[in-house]
Amino acid sequence: MFRLSNNLIGILNFITFLLSIPIIWAGVWLRNNGSSECERFLDTPVIVIGVFLLLVSVAGLVGACCKNSCLLWIYLVVMFLLIVLLFCFTIFAFVVTNKGAGQVLSGRGYKEYKLGDYSNWLQKRVTSGKNWNKIRSCLVDGKVCSKFNETYLSDTVEQFYTERLSALQSGCCKPSDECGYTYVNPTTWTKTITNSSNPDCAAWDNQPDVLCFNCNSCKAGLLDNLKRDWKRVAIVNIVFLIFLIIVYSVGCCAFRNNRRDNSYPAGWKA
Repeated sequence: MFRLSNNLIGILNFITFLLSIPIIWAGVWLRNNGSSECERFLDTPVIVIGVFLLLVSVAGLVGACCKNSCLLWIYLVVMFLLIVLLFCFTIFAFVVTNKGAGQVLSGRGYKEYKLGDYSNWLQKRVTSGKNWNKIRSCLVDGKVCSKFNETYLSDTVEQFYTERLSALQSGCCKPSDECGYTYVNPTTWTKTITNSSNPDCAAWDNQPDVLCFNCNSCKAGLLDNLKRDWKRVAIVNIVFLIFLIIVYSVGCCAFRNNRRDNSYPAGWKA
């Protein structure tokens, strides 16, 4: 008769199978209807994840319910590799996000961000021209600075300096304080002669699609967001890792049951 472990693996994989279908559909929809490079950039990873979940869940479902030891063995190998990869990624995420934080400015409600404060691995991801062009396109398409300008448009310079800006707003939508530019509105600043050696001062432009999107401060602001997001993901991964280990253990019991049942004649099965 069916063991409890086989039933549990069957139920869990049936749920995973159902979840994989909308994931694949979402990836196909993004590929066909994505209005920006940012959206289209996500279609392939989403489709790959959906197909992976579909295949793994089918292997686990058929292996557990049909007592197919070969498929269940493949399922367990994939699950083991997934546990190892997830464990390594979680450790890696904590290591690479351990460095970097915004710098507090006197008399300012916001912080400023320096690219050199973050881990070398993260810096290389955004200093690559190919990578940054895609990220920059996403930031422009996402209207990060357009919404920022609308929110603080009525601010006087004194009010603006007390605002608590996000890392992206501070790094991408305004020039660095050390440039000494004159405030007109949140995304328009009058350039003045500056003694600052900060290359971001020369990179600033009042054009809405330029602003400070090519500045190191913008890249640093993105990394600060990424750092916080990765830490949250790493914490969620720990919970998911525990869940996967439990599922893997149940799968091992189901595999052992299959081997035991297949090793006895029908009349001798317990």
